[in-house]
Amino acid sequence: MAAPPLARTALGAARLCPVSAMNIKSFDCRALTCAWPMLNGSPAYRYRSSSYSEEAAVNRTPVVFIHGAWLHALSWESWAERFASRGFLAFTPGWPGEPLTVGEMRQSSETIADVGLDLLTDHYAKIASSFDVAPVIIGHSVGGLIAQHLIGANIGQAAVAIAPAPVNGITLPVPPGGLWLPSHAEGGPTAASDPLVSLSAAQFQHFFANTVSEEESARLFDRYAVPAPRRLLADLGCAGSARSARAVADVGNADRGPLLLISGQEDLLVPDAATRAVYKQYGDSLAVTDLKQFADRAHSLIIDNGWRFVADYVLGWLGEHGLRAHP
Repeated sequence: MAAPPLARTALGAARLCPVSAMNIKSFDCRALTCAWPMLNGSPAYRYRSSSYSEEAAVNRTPVVFIHGAWLHALSWESWAERFASRGFLAFTPGWPGEPLTVGEMRQSSETIADVGLDLLTDHYAKIASSFDVAPVIIGHSVGGLIAQHLIGANIGQAAVAIAPAPVNGITLPVPPGGLWLPSHAEGGPTAASDPLVSLSAAQFQHFFANTVSEEESARLFDRYAVPAPRRLLADLGCAGSARSARAVADVGNADRGPLLLISGQEDLLVPDAATRAVYKQYGDSLAVTDLKQFADRAHSLIIDNGWRFVADYVLGWLGEHGLRAHP
């Protein structure tokens, strides 16, 4: 298999190499040849600064990024580079069976057709538990739900849930146009019997990137958008499906690490109201729980032109709570 290209960075400071989460404690990128380590069938990428050394990496704080539905793991590239430039060890492991590139995933996305919330949660729990230093867990969409579940189970030292799929019985509104279960009759690219749900470029702009220009939305779609498993959407309770028992978080755990919830106030997929409802569920917990609402931002807030404002807010929040690259 050919090596993936290095992720781009405006500073030219980030380098990218895949790493098996099973070997994170002892992995040495200098020993990597043409074999790309995999975890449960998915690659795990590590981003590091150009001044990185294996010796200096000892005891640095890892950050595990978990992507959501309709995005590839590459969607975290800018965030991972930003965090790596601040000294964190940034990892963006894909879902089980997720192909290495967006193009491959679009052509062979059946490898993720059976991915549900149980499998995803266990996958990332295994990754997050494999570090010597407990990681910060940052998730978007369903990744935000998983981040909450893990921090509630005392996995990781802090968590950030961005536009998170709701937990504990809070439901998502059904967006117009039948987005969750599109059919040819509704103008979507996916038949109702297909195990994968794809978005057209027009749907992506309307529901996902509704606050950016058509031109920017098209660029984001081309670079990051991939199909999502219908099984996973059903596990989240979409289209009236019975929600998975794993769509929960322990909101009463007083011993967990800090949690930051983030919403976009123009988000049509996970509305601000849903994230505020989740925040209220943590009201009786003695553990740190914060909410940040970004005005005029949609579900694309981690990938669109304003991503750095969100990423830098998260970095600042981590610093306020003593969570730095060098513990």
